Amino acid sequence: QVQLVESGGGLVQAGGSLRLSCAASGGIFRNYAMGWFRRPPGKEREFVAAITWTGGSTYYANSLKGRFTISIDNAKKTVELQMNSLKPEDTAVYYCAVETAGSLSSVADAYDYWGQGTQVTVSS
Repeated sequence: QVQLVESGGGLVQAGGSLRLSCAASGGIFRNYAMGWFRRPPGKEREFVAAITWTGGSTYYANSLKGRFTISIDNAKKTVELQMNSLKPEDTAVYYCAVETAGSLSSVADAYDYWGQGTQVTVSS
């Protein structure tokens, strides 16, 4: 069983930055992938970024590439999402997830474990 706890969300002005963190516990294996998704108000959940547990490969939503960076610290079992140049449309609940297949999928259904989410609000 895997448990995920996100932190680092909050209120920030447009143009600012936030760094989200996801602490994982339980059985994490080298062939897993970790992903970040978000759910904007009134919209469907959408893919943000994913990274292999070894950190060797990453995958980003095209619209976020260049502003968001995903990273992983295996020793601490922590995945982070650095978000820069934030826009009001980045406002959402951000979720961390584990994909046991390790394919860096952008599809939410491919992920097996989810955190509770952390709210990010970007004011204009």
